[in-house]
Amino acid sequence: MEISKPLRTLSLYFFLCPILLSTCVRAERTLNAEKAIAIVAARYRMKAMFEAQGLFYPPKEVALIGLKQEKQLEVRAKVPTGWVKVKSYPIVKASGKPGPKLREGDRQVPEGVYRISRLNPESSYYLSLKLNFPNDFDLEHAEAENRTEPGSDIFIHGKDVSTGCLAMGDPAIEEIYALAYDTGYENIAVVIAPNDLRTAAPVTKMDSVPSWTKDLYAEIKTQLTNYSKVEKIR
Repeated sequence: MEISKPLRTLSLYFFLCPILLSTCVRAERTLNAEKAIAIVAARYRMKAMFEAQGLFYPPKEVALIGLKQEKQLEVRAKVPTGWVKVKSYPIVKASGKPGPKLREGDRQVPEGVYRISRLNPESSYYLSLKLNFPNDFDLEHAEAENRTEPGSDIFIHGKDVSTGCLAMGDPAIEEIYALAYDTGYENIAVVIAPNDLRTAAPVTKMDSVPSWTKDLYAEIKTQLTNYSKVEKIR
C-alpha cells in the first residue's frame, strides 16, 4: 500500500529525531511538519559550520549586518576577543534605494541599529524575524517632522519578494531562523547600512534625505566597526 505524502513526511520527521538527538527537542513551534524538519536540518548545518571554525554553538550573541548595496547579510558571533564573521548570505531582494525609511508604503528597507522583536514560524514568507522598526530614533525624528506613519512590519524573511524587508530565500532563512531561535532573539543585534560604511563613504544621495541621516550613518559606522573587531571570513 502506497503511503501518502503527509504520512511520509511525519515518518521522516520521527526518523530524524533520534538521529539529531537534542536538536530535535526544539523542532520549533510550527504547524507544518516539513518546515519543522527543515529547521532541524538547518540547525544541524549551523552547528557543523560553527564547530568547523572552532566556535561554540549556539553563540551567546549574534550580529546580523545587512549591506543594501552589496546585497549581503553578514552573520557575526561574539567571541572572547571580539566578533567573528561566520558567514555571509546574499540578500535575494531588498526594495527601495539607499537612504532611511521615512513612511509607510515607501517600500524602503530601513537603515539603522535594530533588535529582533519576535520570530514568526508561520510567516507568509516562509519564516521571518521581525525587527523593532520603528525604533526610538525613528520615532523621535518622525515626531519632529510630523510623520504620523513612519512604517511598520519590517522583517528578515524567506522567499524572493520585498516591500521594505530583506528577503533571503528559503534555504538561507532556515539557517538564520534556527540560529536566532537557538541564540535567543533578544541576544541578536541587526545593523542595516546603505553600503559598507567600514570601507567607503555612503552611496546615498545626501541632498535627498533628511539632515539627521548624517548622524545616523555615523552611528551605523560605529556599530559596524564594533562588530568587526575580529575577522574570520568563511
